[in-house]
Amino acid sequence: MDLEKAQRRVKELRREIEKYNYSYYVLDNPTIPDYEYDRLMHELIDLEETYPQLASDNSPTRRVGGMALNTFAPVHHDVQMGSLQDVFSIEELRAFDGRVREVIAEPVYIVEPKIDGLSVSLEYRNGDFVRGSTRGDGITGEDVSENLKTIGSIPMQLREELPYLEVRGEVYMPRASFEQVIARQIENEEEPFKNPRNAAAGSLRQKDSRITAKRGLDIFVFNIQQIEGKGLYGHKESLDYLKMQGFKVIPSYRAFTDIEDAIREVQRIGENRYDFPFDIDGAVIKVDDFSQREQLGATSKFPKWAVAFKYPPEEKESTLLDITIQVGRTGALTPTAVFEPVTLAGTTVSRAVLHNQDFINEKGISIGDRIIVRKAGDIIPEVVAVSCHQEGKPPYQIPMICPSCGSVAERAEGEAVLRCVNMACPAQMARNLVHFASRDAMDIDGLGPAVIHQLLDAGLVNSAADLYTLQLATLADLERMGQKSAQNLLDALEDSKSRDLSRLIYALGIRGIGQRSAQLLAQRFGNMQAVMDATMEEIASIEGYGGIMAQSVRDFFSLEQNQALIGRLASLGINMTCETQPKKETLGGMTFVLTGTLPNLSRTQAKEMLEAAGAKVSGSVSKRTSYVVAGEDAGSKLTKANELGVPVIDEAQMLEMIAG
Repeated sequence: MDLEKAQRRVKELRREIEKYNYSYYVLDNPTIPDYEYDRLMHELIDLEETYPQLASDNSPTRRVGGMALNTFAPVHHDVQMGSLQDVFSIEELRAFDGRVREVIAEPVYIVEPKIDGLSVSLEYRNGDFVRGSTRGDGITGEDVSENLKTIGSIPMQLREELPYLEVRGEVYMPRASFEQVIARQIENEEEPFKNPRNAAAGSLRQKDSRITAKRGLDIFVFNIQQIEGKGLYGHKESLDYLKMQGFKVIPSYRAFTDIEDAIREVQRIGENRYDFPFDIDGAVIKVDDFSQREQLGATSKFPKWAVAFKYPPEEKESTLLDITIQVGRTGALTPTAVFEPVTLAGTTVSRAVLHNQDFINEKGISIGDRIIVRKAGDIIPEVVAVSCHQEGKPPYQIPMICPSCGSVAERAEGEAVLRCVNMACPAQMARNLVHFASRDAMDIDGLGPAVIHQLLDAGLVNSAADLYTLQLATLADLERMGQKSAQNLLDALEDSKSRDLSRLIYALGIRGIGQRSAQLLAQRFGNMQAVMDATMEEIASIEGYGGIMAQSVRDFFSLEQNQALIGRLASLGINMTCETQPKKETLGGMTFVLTGTLPNLSRTQAKEMLEAAGAKVSGSVSKRTSYVVAGEDAGSKLTKANELGVPVIDEAQMLEMIAG
């Protein structure tokens, strides 16, 4: 295919794909099978790769993200992105109507849901999307164009080539997407997002748009900020027009001439708020006519032609029947309230996480109490308070015994949770085995989470040592395994036996002991027996160690179950001696600060890698900080770095620096 034909085909493919995107993301009505859609998308990708001159920033192929940014450029809003006055009672809505009618004799009101998300601006020139930005303080926002391109319902080209159009919309995370995100966070024992709005905001400000693309964000457009080449005279007319241009506009906007009818619509939306697949926190009443809006004007803070009615959070009382304890993948003992079922946000709930002992003590929670329950962000059940406490009864105390294995649970200094330190604990076994086989630990190729769960379900392994007793015939009988895959896994297991002692120590998953700490421990004592015999004082004397880390090592090796595990591993031929040498210190003399959640590394792993390269890792930003490594949801440390002019890098740049 020559360039001219390729150019015509690329244009045709983009037009087709945008049409299918509109049907899928905006109308929620797919008109083409996924297979056929994927075929068209791959054809477009191939053409853009073959003819790079035909690539475009607005191509549908950019929906998956791929650009990593160090900072978000500031954007000045020519038309201020203001906020609306909040009201909380029907009387305040009637008072609003009274003020409007003092100026406008017969106003027409538009009532629409108020989406609980993050306000953004979308700009188009000659029909093409050119920039998207956050609201910021209303005057200055941030350029998040690359991340907004990952939202499938945002058109990259309008159906009319208007000279200029700026629209305002609300980016939100649908409940289904939010539940998937927090399920992954809870699985990884990370702090979950509090609500979909918080999740949407954090996702839209990702420095890596590939992460944003995985978050399932969506948008509703609800206002025209500026327009050239088209005359529009009212709000409803403008929404109808935006819909024709391919935008996903605010749902359920209706016109009323009587304030009482408008109020009934506000109440109707409130009564059905949990039927929406997204969060709303209120309803908005706006004067429809643009010329009447100009007559009404604005105060120094809010327009006089609109108000936002805010719905109160739904709370219910229930009786606390029991508190159960779940054991997490890293041994964290998490209490869960079990209460009489109540209906909240349209679903029946009977359980809520109580987090830790401090949370229970703070609220004075005891079994048998009457408690107040709500859904945080209308998604996650939570206990708000105790409404009726049994007199004289102390708060519930989490048992200091692991409910899964019976080992003593411990609370480390500076932590809020109790943990089981027994590596053989059944509740922790799957996660421990995944870690044991991971690349930075024993690096057992082919032993991923799916295979490990198969082995556990079949009763073939109960500890890491059991991995080295697996037989070819037994493995080959597992579903989707076969002779070749089984033999490859056995070869990988045999190969892992020669790993250095530092890798084995790291693979054991000792609390607080990462790669660098394991290396230091192995280099200091030389063999596993010496490590196991080492005293607290000897371990604490290692540079980079302290009392807490030393205690963690002693606690681990003092358990009979763990001693038995080491003995079995040794008898099965696993290397128990140290041969590694300290790595070259490529970052000597530099100070780094970590903030936010990195895409691939935990904060501990990143810290250890930096320290292994000779860098110092600090907990606070100062003028002496060399670099700040920022990930998802970076907070005050990132702000401080920008104020002080400290260079900000991402995970990939950090790894490049470590590699020299």
